[in-house]
Amino acid sequence: MTTVTNGNSNQAGRKVLLDVKNLVKYFPVRAGLLQRVKAWVKAVDDVTFFIYEGETFGLVGESGCGKTTVGRTILRLIPATSGSVVFDDTDLFDLNASELKQMRRSIQIIFQDPYSSLDPRMPIGESISEGLRIHTSKSAQERYEIVVEMLTRVGMRADHARRYPHEFSGGQRQRIGIARALALRPKFIVCDEPVSALDVSIQAQVLNILRELQKDFGLTYLFIAHNLSVVEHFSDRVGVMYLGKMVEMASRNDLYRDPLHPYTQALMSAIPVPDPTMRRQRVILEGDVPSPLNPPSGCRFHTRCPLAFDKCSQDEPIFKDYGDEHYAACWLLETGEEGASKLTIDKVGADKIREIGL
Repeated sequence: MTTVTNGNSNQAGRKVLLDVKNLVKYFPVRAGLLQRVKAWVKAVDDVTFFIYEGETFGLVGESGCGKTTVGRTILRLIPATSGSVVFDDTDLFDLNASELKQMRRSIQIIFQDPYSSLDPRMPIGESISEGLRIHTSKSAQERYEIVVEMLTRVGMRADHARRYPHEFSGGQRQRIGIARALALRPKFIVCDEPVSALDVSIQAQVLNILRELQKDFGLTYLFIAHNLSVVEHFSDRVGVMYLGKMVEMASRNDLYRDPLHPYTQALMSAIPVPDPTMRRQRVILEGDVPSPLNPPSGCRFHTRCPLAFDKCSQDEPIFKDYGDEHYAACWLLETGEEGASKLTIDKVGADKIREIGL
């Protein structure tokens, strides 16, 4: 069960631009000659969070935790099983086809793979202007001027508009993807792991472009990633997912300085540190992530949590605010004991927390 309370504004009157409540997405598993549904993959299960206007909300977790499904379900690229997504006071799931087409001018996505997200038979100028052709009544000349402006904004030249995707590097293709998302001047962009397929040397360039564009156009981002260092550098607030559930959500500083959920603590301990002489603790999680086809009862992390007790396997913890908009879902936090959910050597043993560094 998820409990998150917020209205149209929160935190000193800041406007909530995107409000996701109890989002569920199950994928059917079909088998047999008649392709009947035999089971359901619970990719996203009762996820709730909100994003303030003008901020970057990072969404992190291991591969397969459901974060990309969240992004695509929000945009209605895939249908939700249940829940609600309110964008700028409009429930996106209540829109008909015509209304959704109009709304797509305000919500866009930057895909993860710059190689497969562009049509290889179409010059990039046409790819960038395609949304303008579909959603606006602008003339060909007006569309071309916008294409040139967007290319310039992402550090490319006007003559690039006539070239094809195979003529560009991965970093350049991702810039093209950014230009395409910006062409309609949206308010909100889902950045689905926009730098994970790029060389480290190129990642910083793309992130700097995204940040500069956010400042210039007042954009709001949902930044999906698995690289915790990138998320720390780029996001204002961060949500952590595990096996289809949101387990923690807080400001970047609070989450990285004082993570409450044991899973978040384990993730943070895995962040590489540039100084090899710095001593630090690395949490070792035992076992594999369970299948979303048959997730564990109660808290989904209890099968790997070193601090799990009986209630964790019986009842699902409540996702609630433990102060200063720091949300978490852990029964240990309900005991009221200071540091009850903290993973320490005294509690879990040296075999589960290792000292690393010289």
